Amino acid sequence: MSGSDGRGRGLLAAAGVLIPDERGRILVVRLPYDARHPIAIPGGGWEPSDGSPRQTAFREIGEELGITPELGPLACIDWSLDDFRPPIAAHLYWAASLPSGQLAALRPQVEEVGGWAFLTDRQISSALPPKLSRRVTACLTAPRGAGPLELEDSHPVGHTIAHVPPVPPPPYTGAAGLDLAGSGALVERQPPLGREAYIAGLPRIRAKARMLFTDTAGRVLLVRLRPQEERPYWTLPGGSVEADRELPRAAARRETREELGWELEPGRLLALDWSPDTGGSATLVYVFDGGEVAAELLGRIRLPQDELVEWRMFTPAAARGVLSEQARSRLDACLAVRAAGSGGPAELVRGRPV
Repeated sequence: MSGSDGRGRGLLAAAGVLIPDERGRILVVRLPYDARHPIAIPGGGWEPSDGSPRQTAFREIGEELGITPELGPLACIDWSLDDFRPPIAAHLYWAASLPSGQLAALRPQVEEVGGWAFLTDRQISSALPPKLSRRVTACLTAPRGAGPLELEDSHPVGHTIAHVPPVPPPPYTGAAGLDLAGSGALVERQPPLGREAYIAGLPRIRAKARMLFTDTAGRVLLVRLRPQEERPYWTLPGGSVEADRELPRAAARRETREELGWELEPGRLLALDWSPDTGGSATLVYVFDGGEVAAELLGRIRLPQDELVEWRMFTPAAARGVLSEQARSRLDACLAVRAAGSGGPAELVRGRPV
């Protein structure tokens, strides 16, 4: 569905960075204002001035630590849930290792960073809050070639299940027993407007979930939206994620049922496409592999007449002729990931690989 009624709003976005040292230990910071969960991964929330989550990560490390990170690939995407705030699309990136000679360049922002340390995998799994620990541990456990990992509430889903074995979480220790450089006094600090008002003022993004279906000849299924302008608008099946009540895979299942009348499970996550807009928001598009569908299933398509005008099978070349520039690039990336047969989704900005 098009999501024109505003569904899919209410999603936050954030980016953190896994910065290893020359021994492979990971940098953590101490939050001077959080007595309950004082240890975190460097990073922070997306701002409308950030062109992508990658830019968010770059900016946050510069602000928090005073260094310019050399960012590597996206390690994972985690749709993180909480009873007290909207869900967060949490991006976690790898960075190049920080040589010992560069440690002297660290200039932590005292209001945000009350100390720092490099921790081993075992240490970090206990020091981080349980949900963040699951997210980071998944990235440290899985082979780099499996990334980006797909997580839902920090649990592996999709292709990630094969790379992250289920293990009992370690006891949570927080900052206890850690030797933190630059450690200062813990100052309990609340947002100036109070928690609810603070969260209400954070910038939001939208999310969409789409599915890539092909037939036995390799043609791509596209649907045409009921035109609101003179020109036709073709797209992959899918629509808005109802961020306050469903996860991306559930949205893909629902949209497939509503738009095509099929009950199918999404396959591999093929792409994550970030699209900034001019209104101070952005849209994050999840594209899942719907697999190869037979003629019998295609014959059972039932379109919602209030949303869609028609469906058609296109060769990839013909599809490029009717899709928007961004959708063309996104389709090419999805077909390439599918052809590769393994690994995580492509990280895209406006359809282009980054």
